[in-house]
Amino acid sequence: MTDKTALKYTPEHEWLDIDGNSATVGITAFAAEKLGDVVFVELPGEGTAITAGTVVGEIESTKSVGELFAPVDGTVTASNSAVVDDPSLVNSDPLGEGWLVKVSFDAAPDGLLSWDEYSALVGE
Repeated sequence: MTDKTALKYTPEHEWLDIDGNSATVGITAFAAEKLGDVVFVELPGEGTAITAGTVVGEIESTKSVGELFAPVDGTVTASNSAVVDDPSLVNSDPLGEGWLVKVSFDAAPDGLLSWDEYSALVGE
């Protein structure tokens, strides 16, 4: 599991592990818990151009369907096929094996939250 305090967050309950001009993206443990048991994940394919704020995937649970929003303008460099094959990874390890996509970007994302800011947002 990744150190949650080292990550950046979006108000849409996604986390980013930024390394230079690329980021690994997933949903937060808070979001995974609120969704309930995840049963289906649809992710964009490698090479897909994404635009910040647009829907790029879907996460379906026994309770509801959630949308995955692009946190940055960029290109998908990898999608986690393990999560597509075993959606429960989103619940069991949202900050580790449950990552969703890796993206490359030219400009650093705006409006990201620190762990302290995100935890205040969700009341943790």
